[in-house]
Amino acid sequence: MNKLSIRDLEMTGKRVFVRVDFNVPLDGTRVTDDTRIRATLPTLRLALERGARLVLASHLGRPKGKVNLKYSMAPVAGKLQELLGKPVGFAADCIGAETEAKSKALKDGEVLLLENVRFYAEEEANDTEFSKKLAALCDQLFVCDAFGSAHRAHASVVGITQFVRQAAAGLLMEKELAYLGKAISNPDRPFIAVLGGAKVSDKIEVVQNLMKLADAMLIGGAMAYTFLKAQGLPVGNSLVENDKLDLARTLMDEARRRQFRLRLPVDHVLAESPDSTVTKVMDIAHTPDGWMGLDVGPKTIEQFGAEIAAARTIVWNGPLGMFEKPAFAQGTLGIARAVAAATQKGAVSIIGGGDSVAAVEQAGVASQISHISTGGGASLEFLAGEKLPGVEALTNRPDGRKEN
Repeated sequence: MNKLSIRDLEMTGKRVFVRVDFNVPLDGTRVTDDTRIRATLPTLRLALERGARLVLASHLGRPKGKVNLKYSMAPVAGKLQELLGKPVGFAADCIGAETEAKSKALKDGEVLLLENVRFYAEEEANDTEFSKKLAALCDQLFVCDAFGSAHRAHASVVGITQFVRQAAAGLLMEKELAYLGKAISNPDRPFIAVLGGAKVSDKIEVVQNLMKLADAMLIGGAMAYTFLKAQGLPVGNSLVENDKLDLARTLMDEARRRQFRLRLPVDHVLAESPDSTVTKVMDIAHTPDGWMGLDVGPKTIEQFGAEIAAARTIVWNGPLGMFEKPAFAQGTLGIARAVAAATQKGAVSIIGGGDSVAAVEQAGVASQISHISTGGGASLEFLAGEKLPGVEALTNRPDGRKEN
């Protein structure tokens, strides 16, 4: 990474604006999952140890550019205070004279969390004047630790960098870029990509890019049925994107031409509807009319598991079935265990996407995964070979040296 790191900054006595990703689920005023907050604690602690005065900003939910207290950051301030073990101030606005005064009143080692930046439409519009007002809250130092927002050219991610002297990556951002960067530039091989989820259309660019980089790709979840139908196999009432059948054929033709291993399910768990209590396991070729595939079957888990067991790099995004229902979770959980086992034997594993992360946690193997990405959309765009605006906007290292 040829971008400045937070480690490069002289922060003592300086107000540092840190864009974090505290877009966490709330139940009323209670944070129900603090994973994203905990993920950025190393960055915050490093800055505080060095005597920085921290001004933190994040979005939460989709308030659509208007104040909506349902999406207030106030409960997050309380949770952060609990996790940091020190007081966290809260500003009822993210810009303006009162907020600026609060930022100027900060002493070394103190923290101020701003109200939701998406209460202003100017945030998503990357408005110049709004960016300038955010920058007024710091002493020319900006740190981006919000990898989950790095694919968005928004004011608190990109616009603000025009009005500071140094814009650096936080420790979480560095870690994300290090793992994902190695996977797409210099992976240990064999490199296996595992893709699931509902739609091929959500992951076309990822499939195309990873086919150039990986040694094999395992496709499960509802998106597999578009490929299976394109092969002429019966899929019953399974979810299919009929307008993507030609694309699926093109991708499979390319895989054959390049002798790339594009593996699809060979069997699946069927039901007449997702709410049905009656299920059956059948080979794909014998799928009856009126039934839909909702999880990969045991033969597929075994075949995919063998590919994963031989891998040295594994990137996984998306569940392999309707994971939220226990009757259709076994495929995803089986893959989670296989990825964890391969990691224990020395493979590097990277998991992104909320459902995949939930799967490794439910399987009890999250601690055995090399890297769990905090950025669903951002990690997908990165794996698709796209440049992330939030990374591009950071200050380049003057010496051209890359962070290890």
